[in-house]
Amino acid sequence: MAADTRLSTSVLLTCAAIGVATGVLGGIAGWITVPVLAALPIVYGFVLGVHVLPGIIAQEALRLPWVALITHGVAALVGIAIAPIYAGQYIGTAILFGGIQELVAALVRYRSWAPWRFFVSALVIGVVVALAVFFAAHLGAMPLWAQILYLILSVLGPVAWTAVGLGVGRALRRAGVARPRTR
Repeated sequence: MAADTRLSTSVLLTCAAIGVATGVLGGIAGWITVPVLAALPIVYGFVLGVHVLPGIIAQEALRLPWVALITHGVAALVGIAIAPIYAGQYIGTAILFGGIQELVAALVRYRSWAPWRFFVSALVIGVVVALAVFFAAHLGAMPLWAQILYLILSVLGPVAWTAVGLGVGRALRRAGVARPRTR
């Protein structure tokens, strides 16, 4: 008999709560984008790394399929409410980052929840962010040292935010958020 793949109401509500909290952070990151790009563009990739939090926290706390994508979707909606000018970017980021996080989890068949697995998705996201922003923001016009520093910070941003997300997710598990519910 196939395993029940439906997500309970408590799991969906947990995804929603995590999505709202991390969506607020994403909305704030959206509003500081222009000032950061104008003043110190080499740190933008690090700021953008905050968008890994919804999926990392949800996967670490709940350890279930689809929770990264669902939580990223809620976070995107909250981010859009805070910074509507970035609606397309929030939706794209939710699909891309949540999709990468789900894909990495699916590759290990949702059986490994070791920290290395989360950091693999963070590195993949970091490389994608680094390359996308490098070309979109024309950072090639910067001095070589700034380009290198930008690439390093863009890859390390999602890794650092992943470490934060794992800590929050573990705290939620310890608090009983992921307790199995009886039907």
